[in-house]
Amino acid sequence: MISFNYETDFKLKNETQISEWISKAIVSENCKEGELNYIFCSDDYLHKINVDFLNHDTLTDIISFDYSVGKELHGDIYISVERVEDNASDFEVDFEDELARVMIHGILHYCGYKDKTEDDAKLMRSKEDYYLQERF
Repeated sequence: MISFNYETDFKLKNETQISEWISKAIVSENCKEGELNYIFCSDDYLHKINVDFLNHDTLTDIISFDYSVGKELHGDIYISVERVEDNASDFEVDFEDELARVMIHGILHYCGYKDKTEDDAKLMRSKEDYYLQERF
């Protein structure tokens, strides 16, 4: 089950469509949907999580806590709406597109994709691009 939670005044316009899109991506990756929670928040909220849990004193757009069991995906995905807005502006892309990219990025990590090396990052980006084309 995918749930959307809000720690800021932002709210998704199309929760059902987004949930169905993410579910299809999970199945396409031969994984099973478990309990997945998206938490949309501010920079300050996510920065505190970054400092408290990861000892990183930096801003970021996404932090995910993976509780998956094998191929059954479970986790909490925190997304800073402010960071996504800034990144969309920096990359000159639509906010909705950047938000979708960040949302699927978290799921792809749960599916086993990494992005630390150049080759891994290239594969991750191609998967993101594929699923962005597949969305509603």
